[in-house]
Amino acid sequence: MARDFEKLTQYAKSFSGLTPEREALLVEVGEKIKPKLAGVTEDFYRYLLSIPEASSFLEGRVESLKKTHVRWMEGLFSGPFDSSYTEHMYKVGDVHVKVNLPVEFMAGAMTLINNRLIELIIETYGDNQKYCADILVAVSAVTGLSLIVMQQSYQESSLADELEKFLKISGMSRALFANLAAAYRDK
Repeated sequence: MARDFEKLTQYAKSFSGLTPEREALLVEVGEKIKPKLAGVTEDFYRYLLSIPEASSFLEGRVESLKKTHVRWMEGLFSGPFDSSYTEHMYKVGDVHVKVNLPVEFMAGAMTLINNRLIELIIETYGDNQKYCADILVAVSAVTGLSLIVMQQSYQESSLADELEKFLKISGMSRALFANLAAAYRDK
C-alpha cells in the first residue's frame, strides 16, 4: 500500500504544532545543542536499561542503537521536517512493530527524551526565559510529530492484522476484499 507521506507530514504537524518558525528555531539552536546530544543518549539508554521490561529489547544492541539515536536527535536540530523525515520516522515505527515493542514504550521513551532535553535546553538557554520557552515548545513539537508518525505505523499494522484475521475467518480472498472495498469507496 502506497502511503502519502506529505499528507501524513501535514497531519502530524497540525497536531504537534511544528510550524516553520519552530523548525527554523530548532535549526538555529542546533549548533549549541547537537554536541551535547551524545550525553542525552547515554542518559536515555542508562535509564532504559534500568527498566526490566525494556532491557530485553536492548540486549546486545545498545551500542548500535545509541549511534542511531544520536543521529536521530541531531536530525531534530537539523531538519528538514518534510515528507522524507516523515517516511523515515514511519519506518522507525515499523521496525518497532516488527520487534514487537509495545506501543506504550515509544510514548514512554519520548517522555524520557523530552525530560532530558528540557534540562539541556534550560542549562543552555535558561538565562533568556522567552527564548528558552520558545525552544522548549519547538522541541515538544518536533518530538510530538515524530511520535505521531511512529504510532501511525502501529495503527496500520494493527489494521493489517485485523484484516488478515477477517480474511482467514471469512475465507474471503484478498482480491475479492479489495474489489469490494474499491466499489464501496466509489459510491
